[in-house]
Amino acid sequence: MFFMTGLCFASWTSRIATIQQTLDLSEAQLGGVLFALPVGLMCSLPFSGWVITKIGSRNLLIAALIVYSCALVTLGLAQNTLQLIICLVVFGFASNSVNISVNTQAVAAEGMYGRPILASFHGLWSLAGFTGGLIGVFMMHMQVVPWKHFAFMLALIVIVVIITIPYLKNDKVVNTGPVFVMPDNSLIKLGVIAFCSLICEGAMFDWSVIYFKKVVLAPTDWIGAGFTAFMATMALGRFVADKFAHRFGLKRTMQISGLLTAAGLLVAVIFPYFYSALAGFLLVGAGVSSVVPMVYSAAGKSKTMAPGVALAAVSTLGFMGFLVGPPIIGFIAGLATLRASFTLIAVMGICVTIVSTKAKI
Repeated sequence: MFFMTGLCFASWTSRIATIQQTLDLSEAQLGGVLFALPVGLMCSLPFSGWVITKIGSRNLLIAALIVYSCALVTLGLAQNTLQLIICLVVFGFASNSVNISVNTQAVAAEGMYGRPILASFHGLWSLAGFTGGLIGVFMMHMQVVPWKHFAFMLALIVIVVIITIPYLKNDKVVNTGPVFVMPDNSLIKLGVIAFCSLICEGAMFDWSVIYFKKVVLAPTDWIGAGFTAFMATMALGRFVADKFAHRFGLKRTMQISGLLTAAGLLVAVIFPYFYSALAGFLLVGAGVSSVVPMVYSAAGKSKTMAPGVALAAVSTLGFMGFLVGPPIIGFIAGLATLRASFTLIAVMGICVTIVSTKAKI
């Protein structure tokens, strides 16, 4: 399910440049359109919190992922800006429901497994993003229009969901208390770390292709290379994150991750050439790889709140960064340049290091 979720989102991000060109949107206009995603997220918060206590994370995940992939197809069918905005709101609404429910399933699986494996789940999400990026490059090369590309992904996701259903934990949710609970200071800091890191991650998802197209001036067939490189190191990093954190500690892992993220973005900005930007994006992927799974794992061990409630609070704050970052980049790019907006995003990597140093983790 993690893999299918990542595949769905990566399919959208791999075709953003195509949709931008089709609808003739400037960077600033695209940034405004992308803001529909966090709007959908905010709209889903009360729904997701309420419905997961009624039907459980398993049933919510199944329904939300199917809606998520259906919404993906509508993004390719949008004929004007208004239609795209409406479809993105639905896409964002479903994405948050999927995010909360799939991570709840992962925390439960980690508890049954008896050792840290949450980073590996997120590694599968990243591997799916890498795969989705490659599929997107292939679809662009074959000149397949976005809606046909997305319809293929919908069929694939539905088939895999049907196969996967028997293996999900059928959690029977009882009264878990209030849907909304104010997290304590330690959880807020974890949420801020996730927020800053996911701003960087979201920026790479939505703008890396455009950056390679308009700033790096990469050949048409290679404009997806930066995104693919980013996803490759992020996936690889997440598969080794648990062992690295066990050896060097969670705090040190977070500090190094923030520095790698900032360094990678600055390299891509200062040296906007194909191979140097590619190297920078590789560093960014390595930097963001371990932050979110480590934060989620730490939140699940909270001593002041129930694991599910703590996870929902931290993941929601973090996921807002994932969705808010891309439109902010669009606005900054409209006022200045795309390189300037990437410089500002590099500051978020530094913030990860600073907050991690002060957090009790």
